Amino acid sequence: MLQNKPTTARKWALVLLTAALVLALAACGGNKDAANGGTTNTDKPTDVIATYKENGTITKANFDSFMNVNKLINPGLEQYAADPAFQQDLLKQLIAMKVLASRASDPVKAEADKQVASQLEQFKMYFGAMEGGLDEQLKKNNLQMADIEDFLKMSSYGIGGLKEKVTDDEAKKSYDDRLKAEPGAYGVATVSHILIGLTDPSDPTGQKALRTKEEALARAKEVKDKLDKGGDFAALAKEYSDDPGSKDTGGQYKDADINQWVEGFKNAAATLPIGKISDPVETEFGYHVMRVDARKTKTFDEVKDSLKSEVAEQSAYDFMEKELPGLILTNNLPQPPAPSATPTAPAEGTTTTPATPAPSK
Repeated sequence: MLQNKPTTARKWALVLLTAALVLALAACGGNKDAANGGTTNTDKPTDVIATYKENGTITKANFDSFMNVNKLINPGLEQYAADPAFQQDLLKQLIAMKVLASRASDPVKAEADKQVASQLEQFKMYFGAMEGGLDEQLKKNNLQMADIEDFLKMSSYGIGGLKEKVTDDEAKKSYDDRLKAEPGAYGVATVSHILIGLTDPSDPTGQKALRTKEEALARAKEVKDKLDKGGDFAALAKEYSDDPGSKDTGGQYKDADINQWVEGFKNAAATLPIGKISDPVETEFGYHVMRVDARKTKTFDEVKDSLKSEVAEQSAYDFMEKELPGLILTNNLPQPPAPSATPTAPAEGTTTTPATPAPSK
């Protein structure tokens, strides 16, 4: 309940080879190798919509499948499907995925193959729980499980290949730089809290008002007063807290990454003196009375693997920006319309006269 809400940096999401976005597709099924960028045996020369260096080819079938899986993962993308700018974005991502996957070493591919079975099971569970089940979701989007498997392999190959090249020194620099800029960047804390919420936690929409901010603050001060007088934190959490995730466990989150929490709660978890009962801390959920029971900073060795993944993901973006444009040979998808020319303002001291209308016939 206290976690940050995801934000969107662009009007559509990029799929680009990140661990969090492995459920997109880079190929139409059939007997195509997921990493070679070739075409299926049903493709025709006239179906080719783009080519790139090293004999790479993208067919309409490849692209349509890639589009369909993106819409399966994020139905909100449907509104952009006909947008040439969006299509160009997807095409570049598709080519990037294929190129990076083809560069992965055999050990990286072997390790990635071991993970795909588990990823496929997660995919089946997630989409199987939707209306109509997995088969209906695939049919509606003109996809097969072989398509998903192809991409899962290619995605893992691509990011794994980049991650393999990240040195310990590069990862350590990333660790030090982030820690310098944000001291709590790798913070872990055991925090007990009592939330006096603004909305009814039993309401699935999260919209039903429970109390006003003024009422919540007054109730939070009441709780703090009881704690300051020696009240039992766990008992008061069970009685007062509106956080269903912790009220029955003494209000406690144990050894949690503080960066998953919303800003106000995160800052308090990072800075409160150990064992001190806080004044009410305001967040979008209401007011929290908090106590930090323990806090530490993850060591470099504890986060090295995830840091290498982050550096690899940045390398993927750098590849998209710097190297990819020089690899694309042909691109037959419609181009976005050129921006409208901005009218030139008249020079100071001059006047403009409307054009003379054409005479009527």
